[in-house]
Amino acid sequence: MASRTGTAHVVTTKREYKGKVYCTHLLRRSYREDGKVKNETLGNISHLPDSVIDLIRRSLQGETFVSADASLEICSSRSHGHVQAVQLAMKRLGFASLLASKPCPERDLVQAMVASRILCPATKLATTRLWHTSTLAQEFGVADATEDDLYAAMDWLLAGQDRIQKKLAARHLQEDSLVLYDLSSSYFEGSHCPLAKLGYSRDGKRGTLQVNYGLLTDARGCPVAISVHPGNTSDSVTFLPEVKRLREQFGIQRMVMVGDRGMMSQKAIDEMSQDADIDWVTALRSSSIRSLVEQGHLQMGLFDERNLLEISSPDFPGERLVACRNPELAKLRVHTRTDLLAATEESLQKIQVRVEAGKLVGRDKIGVAAGKVVNRYKVSKHFELTIADDSLSFVRIQKNIDAEAAVDGLYIIRTSVKTERMDGAACVRTYKSLAQVERAFLSMKMMDLKVRPIHHHLEGRVRAHIFLCMLAYYVEWHMREAWAPLMFTDEDQAAKLTRDPVAPAKRSDAAMKKVNSRILDDGSPVHSFKTLMQDLQTIVRNTCKTTKSAEDAPTFDLITTPTEKQKRALELIGLIKA
Repeated sequence: MASRTGTAHVVTTKREYKGKVYCTHLLRRSYREDGKVKNETLGNISHLPDSVIDLIRRSLQGETFVSADASLEICSSRSHGHVQAVQLAMKRLGFASLLASKPCPERDLVQAMVASRILCPATKLATTRLWHTSTLAQEFGVADATEDDLYAAMDWLLAGQDRIQKKLAARHLQEDSLVLYDLSSSYFEGSHCPLAKLGYSRDGKRGTLQVNYGLLTDARGCPVAISVHPGNTSDSVTFLPEVKRLREQFGIQRMVMVGDRGMMSQKAIDEMSQDADIDWVTALRSSSIRSLVEQGHLQMGLFDERNLLEISSPDFPGERLVACRNPELAKLRVHTRTDLLAATEESLQKIQVRVEAGKLVGRDKIGVAAGKVVNRYKVSKHFELTIADDSLSFVRIQKNIDAEAAVDGLYIIRTSVKTERMDGAACVRTYKSLAQVERAFLSMKMMDLKVRPIHHHLEGRVRAHIFLCMLAYYVEWHMREAWAPLMFTDEDQAAKLTRDPVAPAKRSDAAMKKVNSRILDDGSPVHSFKTLMQDLQTIVRNTCKTTKSAEDAPTFDLITTPTEKQKRALELIGLIKA
């Protein structure tokens, strides 16, 4: 016969007699005998107060209780609320299954690294130390992870990048989707990585080695895929491979590609134009705009009563050109050019003084010094320099300045999309939606995730690091969307479709009210993403025990009771949909 040891529990039954409800509380034990589950009543505890019965029930379920007069000792305290928010967001997004269909240590480590990137970005060594200051390591089950474990998990992540990005594309891109693409760069610490090359630095770090990376997003700016290139790769070279990837890897056959004027080369446009399933939206370069004005295809007088019009030109057969003129942008450009010209003249005058004093001699040396000045401010076309072995003179080329000023505030959207699908105003809004990608780069590089500086030396590790940052932004993007009611975010997205697409962007009245008052309707303060995370960080998990208990006595956790704002923040995260 099998042992009759089992588990005790409280069973409550109710019965009604003559309109009155009678409750019976029995202490029972369940046990297994000869393969069958049986129950044994140990006693009737109905005579006890309800509060005592509740304590018995909870105690049998495993809760630990201490005497009311016993003082507590806090063994450890770890911030928890911000970890809870990120973990809940990842759960709502099905992030674990996005990384891998089956649980594995690498999947747990990648999730922890993504969460850590959002909470407190740092090097991998610092990460293994910092995440013990919160409940992150415990919640994700990576308390024993070492720096080498994280590097191994990064290698595992890189091996699955194509698979993961294919899942993201299936979630967020459909046939005929708008696809935004742009390129950015980040600088390196060190010089040993094969990807580290000198190139055009978008970080303003001249003379530093860098890596380029291109980001694909949906029309909302939600990231879908990222690609990494050597730092000297030009923007246009990366564009067509992304179109090919959308077709071959992600299975998107019909799409509208959106890229800036430096991204879509004429070669790319010619190739896309041969495919009826691919449309595109970009903008003309300044030189092409001046040519249209000089040729008479665009007359500036047409903007006297409107700021948007469609034109055509034999130079762009079969394409739509949507011309826009923003007076405020024109004023800004005038001020900028005036300042640049003045700064250039001031610097050239300093060189003149050095030449006249005999401190700078020789046509070559004087030319190099003057060339650095005019190239620094990008106004070389507006100055005529006369250089001799012992002299330097310069004069403004007024006709070039006037030609540039004639198109101040003017930009032209260039597209293959038919009018039936997208009118002129929609074309402008679509091109301006590239700001969503710029916002992603800003968050990844500076504000939150801090992809830079890059310390890795191995090419694969650099690629994995940047992909890890993209995944972190994917989670953060959804958190920002969910928290829009609590932050300075303009929630009136529908109004953007009716606002003047050419005029400077204006926030809705509701958004301006939040900005000016810094107070929500319920009287609580408006938050940024960073300050809201800091507020949640005050929810702490305390591990406690009684001071009179033995060394090996069991401990129990007490979590800070959240405020109403913190409850609301967690509720909104719970509404995220993948």
